[in-house]
Amino acid sequence: MVFVVALVLFVLAMVAVATGVLGLTGRLPRNRFVGVHTEAALHSDETFRIANRVAAPTSVAAGALLFASGLIALASGGIVALVVAVVAALIALFTLGAGANLGERAVAGLVPAEPVGGCGSSCGACSLRDACAPAN
Repeated sequence: MVFVVALVLFVLAMVAVATGVLGLTGRLPRNRFVGVHTEAALHSDETFRIANRVAAPTSVAAGALLFASGLIALASGGIVALVVAVVAALIALFTLGAGANLGERAVAGLVPAEPVGGCGSSCGACSLRDACAPAN
């Protein structure tokens, strides 16, 4: 079981590092599996490239953390391996989230704001549009 835990950590580490390296070099294609997937980042190829270039160092750091925890899990064995795996996965998840937040902030100003209608833009406002129109 310890080998399986370590193997999962190593695979996740490879995915995180590969995503980070491709993002850093600007060669990560827009896809639905890896990378920063916010509305602003997916606005265009350029914003996707910028967001993932900003988030890339945290992705590589999360991969290094997962790889190191895989080595620790192999060396320790038993319940310690499971605890290390869970803690490392949580820290890596928060690290990736911080990178995605940085990427979102980097491209937020590059995306034009959508125009807001006069009466309201929420779904509940649809039924009130006639009430907002001027009386004749």
